[in-house]
Amino acid sequence: MLKDLSQHIESLIFTAESPIGMEEIRDCLEESFGLQFHPDELDRTLEEIKEKYQQEVYPFEIVEIAGGYQFLTKGAYHHTVGIYLKQTTKKRLSRSALETLSIIAYKQPVSKSELEKIRGVNCDYAIQKLLEKELVSITGRSDGPGRALLYGTSPKFMDYFGLKSLDDLPKPKDFKEPENQIGEQASIEEDYQTTSSGEEE
Repeated sequence: MLKDLSQHIESLIFTAESPIGMEEIRDCLEESFGLQFHPDELDRTLEEIKEKYQQEVYPFEIVEIAGGYQFLTKGAYHHTVGIYLKQTTKKRLSRSALETLSIIAYKQPVSKSELEKIRGVNCDYAIQKLLEKELVSITGRSDGPGRALLYGTSPKFMDYFGLKSLDDLPKPKDFKEPENQIGEQASIEEDYQTTSSGEEE
């Protein structure tokens, strides 16, 4: 086994802006060293790394998320980190965007007309913002008249909300618990306004 293999894997996970998959890790290592690495060898090494960061001395750990691996802060430090993020985050999702995103997450694939039927207002602006933030993507077209575009959540959505899969979404019965809400509601100044025609600004 390559000396310091674990350190090289750690450096890749630490450097990656989003969860990095094992295949990508292997490709980087093989190109870097001109060697072939057996998947079992990399899996064992990664498990050793994960076990290492379970020690209390480390405030972060390696977590499998969105089909890859990423360094994340341990739960004991979430409150402190959360305060920092609140202080530094300038742009949050508006209420309209959160509502639209929630419907897409649970109803996907879903068309704009279906979204507007559920929300009761025009969703053009909210969908545009979610597409710009790459939290949703166009997944195809419906089979109905007009072949409307269908929307679904993106890999970035999984990363953004710390989900391994859509199965990790809060169940409808859990919605009464504030801590299970998706995202953070924006302030009144950032929230949407509804015109007399029912279109969001």
